[in-house]
Amino acid sequence: MDFRVKGLPKMRIVANAEDGLRTLVERASRAEAWVESVLAKFHPTFTTLYGIRRHLATGAVAVVTIWFFVHVMFGLNGMVVYRQKRAEFQNLQEQIRDLKQENVRYTEQIHSLETDPQAIEKEAREQLHYARPGEVIYVSPAPLPPPVPERKTAKK
Repeated sequence: MDFRVKGLPKMRIVANAEDGLRTLVERASRAEAWVESVLAKFHPTFTTLYGIRRHLATGAVAVVTIWFFVHVMFGLNGMVVYRQKRAEFQNLQEQIRDLKQENVRYTEQIHSLETDPQAIEKEAREQLHYARPGEVIYVSPAPLPPPVPERKTAKK
């Protein structure tokens, strides 16, 4: 990138200090006149701005406050996002708790199947439909599907 200022007249290099001082004094009146013209041109604007400076400051503070409020509420880490993440965190905590309880139940079931003969027999009867000699197993028929209600619409 080129940050050099362009369009300004080049300074004249003077040979000695006296010539430089003389040039400075000669051009001082032109510089003062230019500053006076610029000040005269912008004086009404400066006067108006000075007169309403409190209103401008109040407006600026109001704009900054509104921007800050919007940023805090709806920004990337605002309150809306915070509440969503908090609800998601609570849901995940509940899922973790439920999965831990399920793990405990499965661990107890595994332990009982490894050590308790009654638990082994119960699982064999329920899952594999085993029976002891001389026992008869009764199986109930599957339930009938519910009847479909007739529609009272005209047929084509």
